[in-house]
Amino acid sequence: MLILVRHGQTAANAHGLLLGRDDPSLTETGRRQACALAEALPRPARLVSSPLSRARQTAAVLADAWSDSQEVLIDPRWIEMDYGDLDGQPATALPEDAWRTWWQDPHFVPAGGESVAEVGARVRQACVELADDAARADVVVVSHVSPIKAALAWALGVGDEVAWRMYLLDAAVCRIDTSGPFPLLLAFNEVHDVPEVVPGPS
Repeated sequence: MLILVRHGQTAANAHGLLLGRDDPSLTETGRRQACALAEALPRPARLVSSPLSRARQTAAVLADAWSDSQEVLIDPRWIEMDYGDLDGQPATALPEDAWRTWWQDPHFVPAGGESVAEVGARVRQACVELADDAARADVVVVSHVSPIKAALAWALGVGDEVAWRMYLLDAAVCRIDTSGPFPLLLAFNEVHDVPEVVPGPS
């Protein structure tokens, strides 16, 4: 099984900001989300992560919970889309007509950034390389919204423009079965209960 995991929450996610190559750490909620994932997911044969801190921190929580010897493999193809000048900005920073162009044209590049099609090309290559291993044993990839959407488009055999028709939650899990003649999407936006914070003694 190819198991795609979005990283836990960051402050930018909590405030609804566009978050691409900026590299903030997880919030406390994000760390608790990672702990919930560690309890819910199987120990994989391979654990892959984006190079960004929020993904690596999520993957590290998983690795520590599963086994001291679980290696986290960093693959830059799973890095988040580059939003360029929009990084860290609210969605309203881009005019509505530019949003419409972005939704309709997967080759549109925001100033200083990366297109949806470019994300799709690198992620599809990564998926093809992982597919055989994932057919034999679980492979977990900790990544971000745009690369995970690109992987789902690969699984469904559709174009990159479908990304704008998906919404992915913090710490959400998607599962793709790669054992058959073509990939099968088995789960989308699967979330797991976050442990409650127990207050310490007063």
